[in-house]
Amino acid sequence: MENNEMIVQEQQMPNMPNMNNGVMAQLDNINQGTVAIEASRAIAEAQGKLVIAKRFPRDEVQAYNRVAQACQRKGIAEKAFYSYNRGGGTVSGPTIRFAEELARCWGNIDYGIKELSQDDGKSEMQAYAWDLETNAQSVQNFTNPHIREVGGKAKILTSQRDIYEINANMGARRLRSRILAILPTDLVDMAINECKKTLAGNNDEPLIDRVKKMVVAFGKLGVTQEQIEKRLGRKVDTMTIDDFTDYIGIYNAIEQGESKIAEWFEAEKVASDLTDALKGE
Repeated sequence: MENNEMIVQEQQMPNMPNMNNGVMAQLDNINQGTVAIEASRAIAEAQGKLVIAKRFPRDEVQAYNRVAQACQRKGIAEKAFYSYNRGGGTVSGPTIRFAEELARCWGNIDYGIKELSQDDGKSEMQAYAWDLETNAQSVQNFTNPHIREVGGKAKILTSQRDIYEINANMGARRLRSRILAILPTDLVDMAINECKKTLAGNNDEPLIDRVKKMVVAFGKLGVTQEQIEKRLGRKVDTMTIDDFTDYIGIYNAIEQGESKIAEWFEAEKVASDLTDALKGE
């Protein structure tokens, strides 16, 4: 999780049928006291953020420049986009890392994800973003079932670590949209264009060298050059900058777990070809 992303997990008291009314009343008082303290802490924290934002307001000109400079950095541009298949088409857009970088550069943006409750194999979640200067807010509540698809089958998750990971993953997708929703549209558009310019090669490294490095990176995920070329329809050394940008998005989606290799590339048929050859002998 990033520093600004916070998951708060509420734990329910186990059933205690043998407790007398006095003990239960005492527990109720303790719980009410805890809730009151937590509520007071949250209010004080929010007030503190508002005070700091008012004392150090953003300079929008400087903020725009910070965003432009950030998007000119190769490391950020390469993590700025994702792609995945849906309904026979390709869905692409800016990643959560891109959104977080914009929020950092714009300044005075509070954002995160929270687990509101956990029960009956699901978590009630909330993703939010809040501009502390304009008071613009974007909030989304959603239910996340504790299920992960493994080998085409649904697997029920019971490990708290697995539940935490799937909540964080699903929460990050909603958080991305919440952050982008409160940022100025022209700021986001400018940042996207700057990242594309950076990927287009406004630096000293030739495109073919970047393509070779991309092929090596795909190889670490289990995707071969042959699979890339089969999907591309030609050799990788003929890639254009638009091809390169698309494949960077595919790589990010697979690497971040938002997409699967099988959604983009055909499996190599080495084993089946060997079997056919043996049958022919």
